[in-house]
Amino acid sequence: MAVATSGQPMNARTTDAIARVYEEIVNTEARGEILGESLDTLLTRVGATLDDVKRVMVTLGPGSFSGLRTGVAFCQGLCFSGKRELYGVTTLQALACFAHDAAGNTPACTDAAVIIRARTGFWYMRLNGEEFFIETPEVIERIKNAKVKAIVADAPAQEDDTLKDAFAEIGASVSPDTGKPLDMWAPLFSTVKPSLIQEANYIQPSYFEKLKS
Repeated sequence: MAVATSGQPMNARTTDAIARVYEEIVNTEARGEILGESLDTLLTRVGATLDDVKRVMVTLGPGSFSGLRTGVAFCQGLCFSGKRELYGVTTLQALACFAHDAAGNTPACTDAAVIIRARTGFWYMRLNGEEFFIETPEVIERIKNAKVKAIVADAPAQEDDTLKDAFAEIGASVSPDTGKPLDMWAPLFSTVKPSLIQEANYIQPSYFEKLKS
């Protein structure tokens, strides 16, 4: 099971790899307050019970304070009994799994760059396992130096003329950060260690700026 409440449309999904069953709920308005109802609906659709859920993945941010707090707390509650394992991943780490290259192939979740808007002129970026809060010129410098070929970008990043020119210059394939099934995150179950202790990333851009001053 995977839950994303970081500020994009709320997503919840459940999948059974053996039975090849997959269901997902996307709510463009909610930020986690209907997670219980959504879970009940998902389990009913696939003919399962809560006892059938063995692994839970939740996004930790960056993102909406209320959404992250609700999502993390909900998933911790599901796993508190010890009947299922909890996996926390950053929002950017999860989005990297949505990438595809120019040939349409899906690279490893660790091989793509992720760029989403923090505020005007500033971006959250994931590249080579590291995450940054940086300005547009530094984003461009980093993707050029790394010779990035696959990028996941939100709508503001895709619409930014300076970034678009840089993406085209390096020949990178750009994938949207929405509209794809959450079962694409499944490889992260093999690379992330489960832990009941998870902390959401509520840090705002001003925090990063203070670190540089």
